[in-house]
Amino acid sequence: MAYDHDALLGMLSRLQLTAIRDQIDTLLDEAARQEMTLREALSFLCSREIARKDERRVTMAMKIAHFPQARDLGDFDFAAQPSIDAQQIRDLGASRWVANGEALLLLGPPGVGKTHLAIGLGREAIRQNYSVLFVTAPALVAALSKAHGEGRLEEKLGFFAKPKLLIVDELGYLPFDPNAAHLFFQLVSRRYERGAMLVTSNRSVGEWGAVFGDPVVATAILDRLLHHSHVVTIRGDSYRLREKRRSGLLQKAGPALNQALSSTSMGGQI
Repeated sequence: MAYDHDALLGMLSRLQLTAIRDQIDTLLDEAARQEMTLREALSFLCSREIARKDERRVTMAMKIAHFPQARDLGDFDFAAQPSIDAQQIRDLGASRWVANGEALLLLGPPGVGKTHLAIGLGREAIRQNYSVLFVTAPALVAALSKAHGEGRLEEKLGFFAKPKLLIVDELGYLPFDPNAAHLFFQLVSRRYERGAMLVTSNRSVGEWGAVFGDPVVATAILDRLLHHSHVVTIRGDSYRLREKRRSGLLQKAGPALNQALSSTSMGGQI
């Protein structure tokens, strides 16, 4: 059978083997240099195709997730936050809790790395082929409230229920009105034991009654989130404030501000 290069490229395109198609000469030369058998060469070509498809899948999933920035677990400074069990975070990075539809709460004062860890864990989940969506708590409740007012609540609940992992960032910085709290409860109920949730908050769970403006709703939400859950409580100073202290900027700001910031790092809230 005569070799027809253009026909081969056409067949590879039809089979959607675009990585092999685009690198066919280089790949075949590499296989020849290593004196691969036909089976070894076929395995080599398939591995390159799978690697390209995985790379494209991850790139697309990262865009769909809407992470505010790129952060990875490998970049996290665990030495600066000794209250965090680095091994626990690495274990969570394996995403078994995502596969099981469990909840993860990252609790602590502002600036201690909660969002960094949330993004890093979300990116690890994507690499392991789970769908992820990142949203701040204010944006989430605003979207649900808007959909409710327009008669599209079921559609919007379905949208937020679809990803295997939903990351809700910054819960507690702004209080919910009672209606928003009930909408958030509906979403948590929709995802309960079906899809994993990661929630970051500057408030301990004991303060969530004030956050939601309704202790009964807060209890119902926590009942579902904590049933199958992992809770990581982070203590310590803000990364950003630590750098400002080193530069001397906080000393120039005056004792009142410094006292307020110190209180926040010890468990008070801004």
